[in-house]
Amino acid sequence: MASGKKRAKKTSAPPLEFRNTQLADALQTQDMAAVAFALRHGPTVVPLMRAGARDDPRDAGEVWTFRDPNSGDIALLLFSDAVHKPETLPSAVGLHSPEWLRAFLDVHGDEITTVFFDIAGPHPMQATPADLIAALDA
Repeated sequence: MASGKKRAKKTSAPPLEFRNTQLADALQTQDMAAVAFALRHGPTVVPLMRAGARDDPRDAGEVWTFRDPNSGDIALLLFSDAVHKPETLPSAVGLHSPEWLRAFLDVHGDEITTVFFDIAGPHPMQATPADLIAALDA
């Protein structure tokens, strides 16, 4: 027998946006101070070889880096928006905090020679890991 009461519809959380609008704006102006501010106060989109386990917040996935076949140099690619990630990169992305980026650079900064932002555009920029660490620590 129906009680006449309507069931409340389950509302799902809004979809997670894989972007940092402040970072996109800073890259557009090529303003390193604004890029540093955006990195300290917002997330960064990172390509992943393997996505993290959804049920384990400690599993951030496995970050994809580019190794130059000629020189062996390693580049970290970061994006202001997942739509700027080239199709040729692994399909998985992570949205990581400033604290995660700082910790990642602490561990791998000596191996990484260059960090590229939005490498395929619309407003690419590059920095050294040391420059990013200084920006995150400012």
